[in-house]
Amino acid sequence: MGLRLPVGDVTVLLGPPGARRGVMSALDDASGRCASGHASVRVHRLAARTGDDVRQRLDAIEAVAGQDATIVLVDRFTDGLAAPDRRRLLAALRPVATAGRAVLVDDADPVAALAVADGALRADPAGGLAPEPLGIDALAS
Repeated sequence: MGLRLPVGDVTVLLGPPGARRGVMSALDDASGRCASGHASVRVHRLAARTGDDVRQRLDAIEAVAGQDATIVLVDRFTDGLAAPDRRRLLAALRPVATAGRAVLVDDADPVAALAVADGALRADPAGGLAPEPLGIDALAS
């Protein structure tokens, strides 16, 4: 699956849960490429284990911020958490992106993830992806 993500941005997957899961599972952590497609880049996938608490998940975000990954895939990282904890973790992704990474988020609550998003992609059950407008421009259309 080819997918271009803007560096410095948090992009949220929207659409049916099964379609979003399909996109995330189709992305190969070992095949990240730069924008020109000529050089490989490091990809890191953030996923919580059953029983991970908020502190452990925040530590995982801090750890990935200290690594040299260019692409960070956030795969259902807030599952099982209450809304305030979910928002806290999602907000912690903003500095990861602004430090020069492309961050793609699939969250059980994509509306909460939109609060930190710069952009969105809508996944459809047939496997397609389309940019989803956000912000004031989306309201005007």
